[in-house]
Amino acid sequence: MNLKIIGGSSNKEFTKKICEHLGTEETKSTSFTFSNEDRFITIDEPVRGDDVFVIQTHNSPVDANIIELLIYIRTLRDASAGRITAVLPYFPYARSDKKDQPRICITAKLMADMLEKAGADRVLIMEMHSPQLQGFFNIPCDHLIGSPDIVVYLKNNWDLENYVLVAGDSGATKMMESYADALDLPVAMMDKRRIGNEEKVEIKSVIGEVENKKVLIIDDETLSGGTLIKDAEYLLNQAGAISVDTCFIHANLGEGAAEKLNNSPIKRFLTTDTIPSKDFGLRDLEIISVTKRFADMIERTHKNKSVKSLNDVLKINI
Repeated sequence: MNLKIIGGSSNKEFTKKICEHLGTEETKSTSFTFSNEDRFITIDEPVRGDDVFVIQTHNSPVDANIIELLIYIRTLRDASAGRITAVLPYFPYARSDKKDQPRICITAKLMADMLEKAGADRVLIMEMHSPQLQGFFNIPCDHLIGSPDIVVYLKNNWDLENYVLVAGDSGATKMMESYADALDLPVAMMDKRRIGNEEKVEIKSVIGEVENKKVLIIDDETLSGGTLIKDAEYLLNQAGAISVDTCFIHANLGEGAAEKLNNSPIKRFLTTDTIPSKDFGLRDLEIISVTKRFADMIERTHKNKSVKSLNDVLKINI
């Protein structure tokens, strides 16, 4: 099967970089909306029997990008593509992964079902909010973690002396293991409780030693920025930290989030390019590209080779 790459409207630069790493051109396609907002898509090159990877991330307009991805997949299926892989650098509705309130939808499961129903054969995602989301899929789902690229960047660009890594909550502690082992840094954890659906939290304490330390908070994503700011203020004002920097894989910033973060005591922000940087608006922002590892994953998947080592942070080349 020939390798074909198609990028949706959500992050064209991401698709372009992947194609550059792979030494290929993006397959030509057309996507637009009619005046009634119906989406129309054509694949402008033959794809019969080909191995096609469709790249679409989760950013505004979220619902429109989801529909575009589903139509792309169905169009490719109807065009007799040999295998279709949906590449989602940031998976939509990832936080809706459990029924923790009465009469709600586990929307992440709905997303998985729709991708399969549209005709996807495989899915590739980076840093899902909960690793168990892989179990929502009835088709193969490969999961890239963000730590290998971030560890390389930190080792090459930051002075990590006197730093401690802080997990935003208990759910992030498992994710911290790869960072702590590769960077040889101590770990602490924020002990807090989330309040309802309003992205508000109550901080109880910090588990671990942060006094007179520089802190790097690591989390999978941030939305309003409110939780990060509360963490930073608590670490500085009550736990005795010297400074606070933050790293989040997905900068899924809502309206007003950048302004709040820019006015916060957080010194530096570190994120990846899974969401287009034009949406950020953050000061002192450092962006790490993960497109090379996505390209490596796509190439290995295309050639039916093992992908396990791509997530082995202890074996990466610094």
